[in-house]
Amino acid sequence: MVEGVETDFAKRMSYGDYLRLDQLLTAQAPLSGQHDELLFITIHQVQELWMKLLNHEMDLAIENMRRDELRPCFKALSRVSRIQAQLIGAWDVLSTMTPHDYLAFRASLGSSSGFQSWQYRMIEFRMGAKDEFMLRPHRHRPDIMGPLEAAYRGPSIYDEALRLLARRGLPVPQAVLERDLTRRHEADEGVTAAWAVVYENPEAHFDLYELAEELVDLEDAFQTWRFRHMKTVERIIGHRMGTGGSAGVSYLKGVLERGFFPELWSVRTRLKAR
Repeated sequence: MVEGVETDFAKRMSYGDYLRLDQLLTAQAPLSGQHDELLFITIHQVQELWMKLLNHEMDLAIENMRRDELRPCFKALSRVSRIQAQLIGAWDVLSTMTPHDYLAFRASLGSSSGFQSWQYRMIEFRMGAKDEFMLRPHRHRPDIMGPLEAAYRGPSIYDEALRLLARRGLPVPQAVLERDLTRRHEADEGVTAAWAVVYENPEAHFDLYELAEELVDLEDAFQTWRFRHMKTVERIIGHRMGTGGSAGVSYLKGVLERGFFPELWSVRTRLKAR
């Protein structure tokens, strides 16, 4: 017996009540009766929970960047990095499932696919990967379309970073600042030159220098997540078509070629020795 520990929860909120564990732990409902379907469902639900938190922290980072308050922005982005590590590690667990294991219950998925994850699209939109087609799977859900379309039409985290550079007097081209936000940002030599000022004078622009490296970390981890996703899918289903009609591995390989913050990578080539 542990003295002082509460044990009567007939009229008090318990740990399980607070976390709604009855609701959470009954949300895994395999349809096939196959052993590995629970693994498949659990991994994807866990990833959705992590993505919910990632979007929550990304909101905070963007909000503070708009206010020129970079210390809380960095704190949020640091947490995002740790969330991304969890997302990447989840593929290691899923990759213990063999092709035989997956094919035993694949038909139970019907037309459902990770391609339809609206939280993933929200992350992509906030990182600048704008594509109106990606809104279509969610047209039947106004509650989802509202915030998703707002992210699609609004500035990405990189747009906010470039606006911050301009407010600090760095030479970000006006055409970039006034571009159509529903289109993917394309590499711009003027933006590379602005980041070069930051990287070549880190003492004078140290918070912007730190912001640049936080954004590089963000893209690096996101691309690592994409790569691990692609290799896990290839390991389990080879080059079959995806369940929702996507091209599967070939589609996932294609998106690996699409970066987010191009000038933060190109600036490294042009930096001069101090």
